[in-house]
Amino acid sequence: MIISVDNLRKSYGEFEAVKGISFQVKQGEIFGLLGPNGAGKSTTLEIMETLRSKTSGHVTIGGYDLDKHPDEIKKIIGVQLQTSGFYPGLKLLELIELFAGLYNRDIEPMTLLKKVNLEDKAKSIYKSLSGGQKQRFSIATTLINDPKIVFLDEPTTGLDPQARRNLWDLILDIRSQGTTVIITTHYMDEAEVLCDRVAIMDAGLIVSLDQPEKLIDELLASGFEKQKGTKGANLEDVFIQLTGHALRQGS
Repeated sequence: MIISVDNLRKSYGEFEAVKGISFQVKQGEIFGLLGPNGAGKSTTLEIMETLRSKTSGHVTIGGYDLDKHPDEIKKIIGVQLQTSGFYPGLKLLELIELFAGLYNRDIEPMTLLKKVNLEDKAKSIYKSLSGGQKQRFSIATTLINDPKIVFLDEPTTGLDPQARRNLWDLILDIRSQGTTVIITTHYMDEAEVLCDRVAIMDAGLIVSLDQPEKLIDELLASGFEKQKGTKGANLEDVFIQLTGHALRQGS
């Protein structure tokens, strides 16, 4: 297992955002953290990314203990946040060179841009890109340090359907090269297509964890039927049934 989380807790005063969750992530899989707003998924993600401290529990990333070796963890992960702040007036080539310098990496910018299908935008300034192009570029910057694990926090929020599908292809391509991907999303069809396994969180707890198709089969076996005579079920049905919430926008 490339990630191990054991009895993780995070409290803010008397409020417990994460209530003792445990899970493992296999090397080379796409693992989804799903949940309604306030479920604790973003907090969990930020703790694994070394961006937020935990209250208690044990976390290892790539064999490194989060408490003892946070700097080593930072060297092997790539992080794409919900909102990324890039200098809007710089060209993509200039931004990649800037990030490569921060990572102390010697890379070929055009090779990286080609990987995310943005080589034709190399000399374009960041603010001129479309929403989908900005997201692909953001993911490109997470690959500069050749990470073993990539964290993607709601990477397709606000994108049109075609841009979403293009980003799905990119994420699957990243995984095909052996990189482990951890993703949060509010789109259940996205999780169903991309994720090898998902953990569904609600109120700081993991309420279910398995392969999407197995969760759907279990729901159907329980006698669940869609309303209005529609037969079958999908991951969105599992999500709503487990958490009691309709999907909501935001994190």
